[in-house]
Amino acid sequence: MLLLGTLSLSCIGCSAGTSEAKQESEEQYLGESIDNHVVFPASVEGFVGDTMPFYDDGTYNIFYLADQRNGKQGYHPWAMMQTKDFVNYDDKGVVINYGETIKDQDIALGTGSVIKDKNGKYHAFYTGHNDAYEPKEAVMHAISDDLENWEKVPEDTFYANENYAKNDFRDPYVLYMEDEDCYWMLVTTRSNNTGVIAKYTSKDLKTWNDDGVFFENDMDTDSNMECPTLLKYKNKWYLSFSDQWPNRIVHYRFTDDLKAGFKKPQRDFFDGNGFYAGRMETDGERLFIVGWNGTKVGHADDAEYDWGGNMVTHELIQAKDGSLSPVMVNEVEASMTNSLAVAPEKMTESIKSDDNTLNFAGEEYEVAGFKKLLGSYIVSGKFKNFDENGMFGFAFNLDSENVGKLNIVFNAANKRIEFYNTDNIMAEVPQSYVDYDFGKMDELDVKMVIADGVVSMYVNNDIVFTERMYLSQGMEWGIFSVKSKVSVEDLKVYK
Repeated sequence: MLLLGTLSLSCIGCSAGTSEAKQESEEQYLGESIDNHVVFPASVEGFVGDTMPFYDDGTYNIFYLADQRNGKQGYHPWAMMQTKDFVNYDDKGVVINYGETIKDQDIALGTGSVIKDKNGKYHAFYTGHNDAYEPKEAVMHAISDDLENWEKVPEDTFYANENYAKNDFRDPYVLYMEDEDCYWMLVTTRSNNTGVIAKYTSKDLKTWNDDGVFFENDMDTDSNMECPTLLKYKNKWYLSFSDQWPNRIVHYRFTDDLKAGFKKPQRDFFDGNGFYAGRMETDGERLFIVGWNGTKVGHADDAEYDWGGNMVTHELIQAKDGSLSPVMVNEVEASMTNSLAVAPEKMTESIKSDDNTLNFAGEEYEVAGFKKLLGSYIVSGKFKNFDENGMFGFAFNLDSENVGKLNIVFNAANKRIEFYNTDNIMAEVPQSYVDYDFGKMDELDVKMVIADGVVSMYVNNDIVFTERMYLSQGMEWGIFSVKSKVSVEDLKVYK
């Protein structure tokens, strides 16, 4: 395990035990134990799969693949939830169901997109998948007047031609190109044994013409590029996609001119593999990316990621050079303004506490432990005065030796932020990580939102790290350091 030496803890403000349940709760938990914040919504159908946000008239209509996990022959119907602020949601449930028989091309539904035409009618383009067919995948069409009641148009179904892989032909994304007075459709597929995004065009949203490869994998892999988005935001074009292997993270590219090709930013991702299939959407003023954080196999923290889970949304801020940085949605932060007093319940004797600052001495293993979290919280603070090769971070589900079984680690030597779903961070490999070279930075300004077994940690309004941690709540948590001097200032908790 992580413990490197004898750990001597001092107890701060310890009080005698009591049999009174209320007093015990007050002693064990930080603040009230129940709240009604919705930060990472699941689905009324079960769990959230690939998301397809569509902004219309003040509302974000977030279509998603409903992960019902109920063993039916068909699977992944389209469901929809609506929000104006990413805090309050109205989940409408299934709006486009899968086919009724094994003979239907869409016995399983896949990702797609929604667009409104010039006459105000809504069009959904989605993947129809049937493992019993050859080809397995097709692009299919449905229409609606209200976003909730849809009529399928099976005669508009089309398949990959000889230029593309017939069993990898999915995730259509449709947009209107005003300067050409036509519609574009981007499709995830393969050509010449590598992942590509194909471009189709149409004047009527019924007949589509193959315009060739729009974008080819440029990541030195042959991975498929799933769930593409193409949109214009503040005079720049942005393309996003998720690599199906080996990293399973969301990437993006941008350009001033689509004819000139795309630029790969220095950091071409927003989050780690705890955030997948992110799709971008804008109201013209703000830009968001919506994806999902997977559950774990058997709902066990030490297991691997499963498909589908809770919806996760980040706001994206555009820099002068066009690059994008993820930040917490402002309305989410504004919904949790009740500040709670936070101070260590116990800490290693070598740690010095002074005026809301914790100073770690740099000994073998030091930890400051805090009361349990239960509900939705924002934890914020600043890490300063750390070593260029330092290792420190947050520990959740502390064991009897005050070592976290779940650890978010700032690993300056490796130039990464890492997540370990084990207490043995010195010997095991992280389950997730993001590259982040912070060793020479003056500070790390951290805002971490914790809710429903999901944690999204925003650092310096520059990068985010999302992980599934069921026992991030209901168990003791702490801040630790391994042989690293570091100061933690302005530690606050809000709910």
